[in-house]
Amino acid sequence: MARSLIGGLITADTPADEISVAEPCPEARSALQEHFGVSTFTDNTAAAEQADVLVLAVKPQVLHEALAPLEGLINHNNPLLISVAAGVTTTSIEKWVGGNPALVRVMPNTPALIGAGISALLANAHTSEAQRDLAESIMRAVGTTVWVHNETLMDAVTAVSGSGPAYFFYLMQAIENAAVDEGLDAGTAHLLTVETALGAARLALESNESPGTLRERVTSPGGTTEAAIGTMDNAKVSEAIAQAVAAARSRSAELATLLGQD
Repeated sequence: MARSLIGGLITADTPADEISVAEPCPEARSALQEHFGVSTFTDNTAAAEQADVLVLAVKPQVLHEALAPLEGLINHNNPLLISVAAGVTTTSIEKWVGGNPALVRVMPNTPALIGAGISALLANAHTSEAQRDLAESIMRAVGTTVWVHNETLMDAVTAVSGSGPAYFFYLMQAIENAAVDEGLDAGTAHLLTVETALGAARLALESNESPGTLRERVTSPGGTTEAAIGTMDNAKVSEAIAQAVAAARSRSAELATLLGQD
């Protein structure tokens, strides 16, 4: 995600010399410097010294450790903190750094890797309107943004959009396998599946009608689509999806509690 953000910002005309990156892995650090021309450092403090914005793009399990040496700097310089560490609450980050940091928590998803992601943002009470706008502009470098105003909803966001790409990959895999079982070769099955998924998503995005209405419009009485939808209804596919999203939301809440412990 960090690499995606760097690439997106540079594509959006942010000068490379305005971006500093802390990366402990020598190979990754060298690759970032060579590919993007950004300044790279081995430790967080050196990278953050002059920063107006600190993007915390680390695995959630190590965020507390990564923030520890920055506590004094954050309280002295008051930069905007943007956390893309999944599951770590604003309360936990505020506790770890002390003071009253301006903080925006972000839940992106993996299509950000190709600039097609969607990120949900949540600001704490110490974040100004200008800082909110700045956080949004940074995340727009890798896709679309939405704001939520209740942190408990971030678990639902995680269940829907954070985990969501895997649901669609699961469905595409099932359709591909079924197409092969029906006699199509693997290459044709794959192309038909992914292009149909892409077209359906674009149609849903560009239409003013709901997915339910769009589905009804292609479901002719007594036709092939009605036979397929009827089979899925009988198998309670919709109920299974609702249960899956609820399970992901519940697990997200559990992980947030675990990650917030000292």
